[in-house]
Amino acid sequence: MIDCYYRRIGADGDWKIFDSTDGTRSNWDPEIQHGSPPLALMTQAIEDLAAGSGLRVGRLTLDILGAIPVSRVKVRAWIERPGKRIALMVAEMSAARADGADRAVARVTAWLLATSDTADAATDRYPALTEGDAVPVPHSWIGAKGYLETVMWRRQSETSETANVVWISSQIPLVDSEPTSALQRLAMVVDSSNGAGAALDPEEFMFMNTDTVVHLHRLPEGNDFALRARGSIGSDGIGVTTAELFDRRGFIGTCAQTLLVMRR
Repeated sequence: MIDCYYRRIGADGDWKIFDSTDGTRSNWDPEIQHGSPPLALMTQAIEDLAAGSGLRVGRLTLDILGAIPVSRVKVRAWIERPGKRIALMVAEMSAARADGADRAVARVTAWLLATSDTADAATDRYPALTEGDAVPVPHSWIGAKGYLETVMWRRQSETSETANVVWISSQIPLVDSEPTSALQRLAMVVDSSNGAGAALDPEEFMFMNTDTVVHLHRLPEGNDFALRARGSIGSDGIGVTTAELFDRRGFIGTCAQTLLVMRR
């Protein structure tokens, strides 16, 4: 039974050490990790670093630097650009090569900004989404083991040529039984925008994202998130997925991903 994405092992200086569980396994290749759990784990490191600063995350960018193995990983975070009103924080994940040497496999950069009261000027670009009945076959990876076993995926019937709508919720904690913040819960599913907005048949094409960029005009709430997403594919093997992100209260931000497209 998969009961979390990572197990905390200890620390080595600035590095926190975790064992990856089967819940991190990608639907593309079970030997590598889906992008959402690493994004969430590095988001946790950034939130821990920012605690008490009066700053909150406005943008998260995940860059996947290489295949992330389902194995022991290390995570550290640091302040790249300090500031009282604007700061840039970075988290990095490393894993061992075959020869035992560590290599960086993923990195998250986050812009954090000082908060203030702008409630009287707050606006949402889009109205809130309401979840309806899910279609019988929610995605094209039915039966895939690993990450897709850990999320509840409800594709909506009101999809169109311009976007697919999927409500998605993670069913397990990020690390052991530790509390998981709402931002971490969003990170645990947002990399699925590429699958939610798939414009190609995964039986015929692979379309793996190299990055995930999330902009948030407010912090998410709860554990249920809607991804209104669609991929666009170029003629030279490169694509882009864009998505609008919602929680139960309404619109919270956007996501964009670069795709490497290959015919199987």
